[in-house]
Amino acid sequence: MHISLRAGEKLYINGAVVRVDRKVSFELLNDATFLLEAHVMRVEEANTPLRQLYFIVQVILMNPGDAAAAHEMFNESIRRTIETFDHEEVVRGLKNASHLVQMNRIFEALKAIRNLFSIEADIMSGMAISPNQAA
Repeated sequence: MHISLRAGEKLYINGAVVRVDRKVSFELLNDATFLLEAHVMRVEEANTPLRQLYFIVQVILMNPGDAAAAHEMFNESIRRTIETFDHEEVVRGLKNASHLVQMNRIFEALKAIRNLFSIEADIMSGMAISPNQAA
């Protein structure tokens, strides 16, 4: 995996935080769990059900020492979140994210949840109609 970072940018890798002081490019030669700073959600940004779920999964990735507790929180939260939404695409995406977490494909789970943010925003603004509701 080839990664490029700008000066001052952070990278979260295997639970460690790395900040570079100048533009760098490097290659990870083995399996590593990492998250780019641009994909890190701050606590104050976790203000919707899907963003809260994303934040929990992010904790699993960034803080392996607390992963067991975060997994428990995720399992309870994903169950409640799936029950809350009746939008078919959101439910399908959440079930996929749950499966990815169970398979320890955490980065992919984050991406799956992040891809649902725009639908959630439409639902919260009253613009989205579930395929279930359209019939």
